[in-house]
Amino acid sequence: MSPATRQICLINAAHLFTHYGLLILATAVLAIVQQDAEVFGTAYGPVLALGTAMFVVYGLGALPMGWIASKIGRKAMIAAFFFGTGAGMALAGFTSSPFGLAMAMVVMGAFMAIYHPIGTAIIAEAGGDRVGRAMGINGVFGNLGVALAPVMTAFIAAQFGWRYAFLLPGLACIAVGFVYLREPAFDAKKAGVQTRPFPAIPKQVVRHAITSLLTIGAVSGLVFNAFTLLLPKLMQERLAGSPDLLPIVGLLAFLATICGGVTQYTVGRMIDRKTLKSVFMPLSIVLVPGLLALSFLDGWVVLPVAALVASAIFGQVTVNETMTARYIAPEMRAKIYSIRFTVGFMGAALASPIVGFLHEATGNLALAMVVLSGFGMVTLVCAFWFPNRPEELKPELWNASAVPAPAE
Repeated sequence: MSPATRQICLINAAHLFTHYGLLILATAVLAIVQQDAEVFGTAYGPVLALGTAMFVVYGLGALPMGWIASKIGRKAMIAAFFFGTGAGMALAGFTSSPFGLAMAMVVMGAFMAIYHPIGTAIIAEAGGDRVGRAMGINGVFGNLGVALAPVMTAFIAAQFGWRYAFLLPGLACIAVGFVYLREPAFDAKKAGVQTRPFPAIPKQVVRHAITSLLTIGAVSGLVFNAFTLLLPKLMQERLAGSPDLLPIVGLLAFLATICGGVTQYTVGRMIDRKTLKSVFMPLSIVLVPGLLALSFLDGWVVLPVAALVASAIFGQVTVNETMTARYIAPEMRAKIYSIRFTVGFMGAALASPIVGFLHEATGNLALAMVVLSGFGMVTLVCAFWFPNRPEELKPELWNASAVPAPAE
């Protein structure tokens, strides 16, 4: 296995641990209120709320990570991710009070905030000339974390107790950290990654791309978070007329999520052969009518449409990550990823209150889906506006042209 491949594998593992860690409490709370009621009480809501600060620290903490990495190095940052995240999970398993659990979750959030700005920048570099494929595979690992967290947490909590649901993945994360320490600091040239020198892209084109990227990041963060949040409830509402499907609603939501993960890999491979806009446009065009259709469809047809929407949403994530790799010089990527992820979190943070308010006001998810389609329209406009440059696939053309061609 080459140094670049080992680096990609370890960073992919970090992505899995990030999304797995974020969702442990969401399932563990069901066991906590049963197994430790004398300490945490029996109410679901207050225990679940103990993870609120984790999400805030996780999102806002990403902002300075690019700057910190420029001072102490990316290897130190990723090592801190593995050991800090693992220690936070283990600490949560040993806590004996609600306050202690909340603080352990904050520790987890602080160290998990390292991953996206630094890990994504490393993937972009290690991927070389096949960065789309590398981003797609990386996205699949993140979605595996999303899909595995509730299943594994429920199993471990039922078999060994809720504390082990935090402790065991924490120990696994630390173990991977020791493996990562054996790897030298990643350098694309020394690792033999086949990549071309980053071209001199006209400043106005870069500004155009960054403006699109940040706008898309804020909107797609909200749509991504809201859809993954409401998907199980959507299945429950729309399949109520099909009694034979009710016992497997959770599985159906899981399968829809996996469809999105598979799409990320496919989109990643397409990006290496096509311009970003040519891949981005079909995904954006599918998203809006798909969300509108889910506002009124009922029964079996909801399943394939939900899977199609999930594919569009998850596929856009890979496009967004690759945008930065295509238009931002390597030395600036970690900082731009920090900003983009923080902007995305600001949008994602609105998902839960928006979905909750609209469902409470109407008694169903129909209006919520219409509102999400409105945000999807913003993404569609950005897709139309985004540059469609052949230079993306042939970077030497940037240097050959002193005056940039108009965006298509």
